[in-house]
This record gives sequence, C-alpha cells and structure tokens, in this order.
Amino acid sequence: MPDSLTDLAGLLVDAEDFLATVLETAPQPIWVVDPEGVIRFANPAAIAALGYDSADELFGRHSHDTIHHSRPDGTPYPASECRMLLPRARGETVASDLDWFFRRDGSMFPVSYVSAPIAMPDGRGAVVAFTDIEDRLRAEEALREHDDALASREASLRRIATLVAGGAASVEVFAAITREVAQVLRMALVIIWRNEPDRPATVVGAWSDRPHPFQAGTSWPVEERTAAALLPEAGRPTRIEDFGAIGGTIPDAIRETGVRAGTGAAIIVDGEVWGVMGAGVAEGEPLPAHIEDRLAEFTELVATAIANTASGEQLARLADEQAALRRVATLVAREAPPAEVFAAVAEELGRLLDVAATRLVRYEQDETTTIVSSWGRLADEAPVGTRMPLGGHNVISLVARTGRPARIDGYAEATGPIADYGRRLNARGAVGGPIVVAGRCWGAMIVSSRETEPMPAGTEAWIEEFAELVATAIANVQARTDLAASRARVVAAADEERRRVVRDLHDGAQQRLVHTVITMKLARRALEHGDGTASALVTEAIEHAQQATAEVRELAHGILPAVLTRGGLRAGVEALASRMPVPVESDVSVNRLPAGVEATAYFVVAEALTNVAKHARANGATVLAWVEDCTLRVRVRDDGVGGARLDGSGLLGLTDRLAALGGRLQVESPADGGTLVAADIPLPDELPQSAERSRPRR
Repeated sequence: MPDSLTDLAGLLVDAEDFLATVLETAPQPIWVVDPEGVIRFANPAAIAALGYDSADELFGRHSHDTIHHSRPDGTPYPASECRMLLPRARGETVASDLDWFFRRDGSMFPVSYVSAPIAMPDGRGAVVAFTDIEDRLRAEEALREHDDALASREASLRRIATLVAGGAASVEVFAAITREVAQVLRMALVIIWRNEPDRPATVVGAWSDRPHPFQAGTSWPVEERTAAALLPEAGRPTRIEDFGAIGGTIPDAIRETGVRAGTGAAIIVDGEVWGVMGAGVAEGEPLPAHIEDRLAEFTELVATAIANTASGEQLARLADEQAALRRVATLVAREAPPAEVFAAVAEELGRLLDVAATRLVRYEQDETTTIVSSWGRLADEAPVGTRMPLGGHNVISLVARTGRPARIDGYAEATGPIADYGRRLNARGAVGGPIVVAGRCWGAMIVSSRETEPMPAGTEAWIEEFAELVATAIANVQARTDLAASRARVVAAADEERRRVVRDLHDGAQQRLVHTVITMKLARRALEHGDGTASALVTEAIEHAQQATAEVRELAHGILPAVLTRGGLRAGVEALASRMPVPVESDVSVNRLPAGVEATAYFVVAEALTNVAKHARANGATVLAWVEDCTLRVRVRDDGVGGARLDGSGLLGLTDRLAALGGRLQVESPADGGTLVAADIPLPDELPQSAERSRPRR
C-alpha cells in the first residue's frame, strides 16, 4: 500500500512539472499569481524581461508590490486601482495596449498585457501574459519626428513657392530660402553661392543668427583648395568637419563667425550646376549625421523654385499641384474613407489638368476593371461602380499590361469594350498612368478629353507624379485596414485560446485531480480504520491521476506538440506526414531553431497539409524546409485541384503569425495546377551556424 501512494505522488509531480514545462517554453513573458496575488510561477521570458536572474527571486513575492507598485510619475499606485488584479477579484479578463511595469533595478518600461482568471485549488488566481513595447514606441516616436521634419520642410517649400509666385525680387527669394533652410535644418549659418567657371563666387542669399560678412551681392575669391571643399559637384554633397583644416578667404571668414563645421550641396538647374548651398553649425555643436544628404534633398527641391522664377505660369502650376496634393494629404491624415479620398483625387487632378473627365479605376482579379471614382462632364455617363472587361487597344488596358503611362489621341484606332464605351461618351483622347501599391499595379488614373487637339505633351508626367502620391494614400488606407483586421484576429484568437485552456483545465484535468485528492483522503481514512476498501480507493485514485495526466498532455499538445518541443521541426513534420491520408515526402534540412520559429513553421506545415487532406483532392504532397540567407524557407506543394485562397481563416491566421516574426506567406494555387504554400521566416543574427544546412535537392 505505501508503494501505491508513493507512485501516485510521483504521478502528480510529473503532471505539474509537465504543465510548467509547457508554459516555460512559451516565447511570451507569462507569470501566474495565486488568490493572494503572490507570484507562484514565471517563465524564463518573464524573468528576463523583468531583469531577474532566476525564478527564485520572484516566487513568493506579491506581484503588484513587485512589478506595478508606482505610477509613471513616481507616486504610489494603490492595488485597489490596478485593473490587472480584476481577474482575481471579479473573474474578469482584462487587457491593456499601454501600461507600465518595473524591473528589478527600478527602471520602468512600457508594456501591453492580458490578465485572465485561472482556477486554483485554493481559489481564483490570475495568469498574466505581457509584451515589452518599448522598441515599438521608440520607433513610433522616431516616425513622428520624421513626419514632423518632413512636414516642416514641405511647409517651408510652400512658403518659398508662394513668395516666388507673388513676383518677389530674387534677393528677397534667396533670403527667404536661406532663412527657411536654417530653421528646418537648425543651422547657424546658411549661404547660397552663385558660382560660374573662372569667376569669383557671388553671395545671392545668406542668413545667420550671428553677425557675418556674407552679404548678398558680395564676391569672394575661390582658391583651388577652397573650391575642392566648398563647391561640390552635382550629386556629391560635402561634409566639412573643421573649416580650419581647409584654409582660404572663405573658410577663414566662416570660422570668424563662430562656425567650425558644415556641409554643402550643389544646386542643379536645367541639368547644370547653378550654384551651391552651404550650411554650418555653431562651435561646440556636433554636425548632425547625414546632414549633407538632407541639405542635398532640400537643394533639389529649392532648385525648382529657382528655375521657376523665370516662369510665373510654371510656378503657378506647381503651387496648384502642391495645394491639390496638400488637400488630399489632409484627407488621408484624417483617415477619411477610401471613397472620399478617391473622389477628392479625381476632382483635384481633373481641375489641375482642366480635362473633361477624370476616373480612378481598380483592376480586378477576373480581368475586369471597376470605376472607383469619377469626376467631370462625363461623370454621370461613367458612374462609380461601372465595371468593364479589359482587353484591346485602349488606355486602361495598356496601363494594365505594361504598368506604364499610356496615351490615345484618337479613338479611331482604339479597340476593345472600353474603347467602345469611350466612343459612346464622345471622348476624343485619353491619357492614363498606373497606381502602383505594394509593387502591384492596383489600378490607373485616367483623364479624358473631348477636344479635337491632343492633350499637351507632359500630361503623362503630371499624372504619374500625382499617382505616386495617391498610391501612398491608398497603401496607407489598406495598411490601416489590414492592421485593424490583423489585430482583431490576433485578439480574438488569443481570447479564444485562453478560454479553451481555462475551460479544458477546469472541466478536465482539474476535476480529475480534485477527485484524486478526495479519493486519496478516503483511502487514508480507510487505512487508519483498517477498512478493506483502501486498496480499491488507491487504485481508483491512480486511475484518476493517470487520466488527468493524459488530459493535460492532450491540452498541451493543442498548444504545442510534444514531438516538436522534444525533436524540433524535422520530428514535428514527420509526425504530421505520418497522419496524412495521402503520401507525403518531407525533407527538413535544418537543426534546432528558436522555439517561436519552430512553432510558426510547424503551424504553416500543419495548416497546408490539413488543406491538402480536406480540400485539395491530391495524390501526394511534399514538404521542404531549409535555411538560406539567415531565413528559414518552408515550402509545401501538392498535386491537387488548386484554387486555394490566401484570405481563408486558416491562412489569414498564419499570415498574422508570420508577420509577428517579420516573415511573409505566399500562396500559388492556379486551377488544376496544385497548390504551393511558401513561408519565409527571418532568423536571429546570432543563430548558430549548425542550424543552417544545404537546401534540399528537390
């Protein structure tokens, strides 16, 4: 009898250790607290993220007092106000996209977390899974700073363009340019030089926050050494760390103003070096990294304003274009609905080019095109939603085939259903340009005319320039939609998985273990009273413990298969292949990889083979996996009927999971051509060389 009790205790310990092993292998930081809020478990990812050396330093400590005790401003954070504790108190699952935790050294870091209730023998505890979002917030801040700098530059250029369009004198224009550049790039001194061969350099504009001798109209001798440093050639901006190392009249005068370092970039007008813009920082201030490239970008745009001082009509056209683009950009910034953005784009382009009609069309997968926006005198005759088949010699079909701008100056030679439609509208000519989104020709922008004269040369360039920016707006709208959908799917999947784990633990293994404990107590009481039922009770308890162990193992397999945890991706794929109803050849040429990568690759193969078994009607399949260029490449191919779609729920979930690792999923599934599911997952730079092996010969 004692031996039986000893065996039972061993089985219980094994089950607990097995569940702990499953949680410890999770790549996301996780900890578990008991009904009193005391930390009873923390996986290695959580221990590392919180800055501790071992689990012993966390176990037994109150979670709120240890990790969440203060507010970001340093004031105490009462546990009664902490939403993360609600799962223990009320049984609610709570989540936060932005919160804060404290590490062992007292440093605070931003996190997102989910805290869910979990039933424990002595009451209700909580399991918390969190993610360190410090890098993400830092990247978002850098992006905001970049956007602010870009907006500042664009605003500066608009002010310059307005000044030129108003007919201001050249001296006033150049003075404004130097002032704007100094403010945008935060320079202490900015000078625009007009330099011509074999002549002194002439200052045409200058600005500084200190006294300086570089007044507009003054000429300065250019020594040979100075010319090499201060008068860069086209496409070769310079960076000068110390003007004192150059010598010469101009460097000496710059140094006397208190400027010690600077940069210069050529101003190119009509393909020739017109002059140079130079900028410098005050003594003691570092010369910003890549400042020469930023100055060069600015001079490229400023050169347009300089060239346009001789053409008020061209400048007005540029101002109109910038204003039109600004209005569209405002809509995009407000996250206006796509239909509103498309309508604004069509109207802005139509008014800018003064044409009879403007249309935005989207290319569909079935070789048709749909009008998504229409403006002008032909708008009512070509309403939004009109759908026409591609084909023939017409602008929309030409753009779809070539991905380039196209023009038809007369409909006499145009062919195809779209050309017939244009003739019914009495259109005389059309010009179109592609809208390229994420490397794919998403659609086209088309302008149509009823005039007998062809549309002006250069219309393609106007459309193409506008279409590039419009494509960015479309991509941003799609990215927001995809991101929202991805987040919703991830949250829903995570919630469902948590509910499943809690439900299965509560209804299955937990009840078995409770029954085991009760039966063992009855067995002990029977032993104490010499009752002959003790042996049967122990046997019953052992059976319940074994069943609980089996149910925990099955639950763990639903999270991550044991064969994958123990044997890696190769063993996991072989296990999947062995259960398939059709032959599957596998060649997994990799050793052990990071757990998250192995799990993601395993689920890709599992989903692909599930589709083979359920839908493909295939005679066989192959699975290949190898490491190439620090990327795990997984390919699953079958010889079935094809027709698989990437927007199915299973493949969408894989797309989200791969995106979390920086990977991507592609599906090629032509009708009756079989299906190829291809996944590429980037690997850490520190991956051991032993993990990379040769590509399979298939």
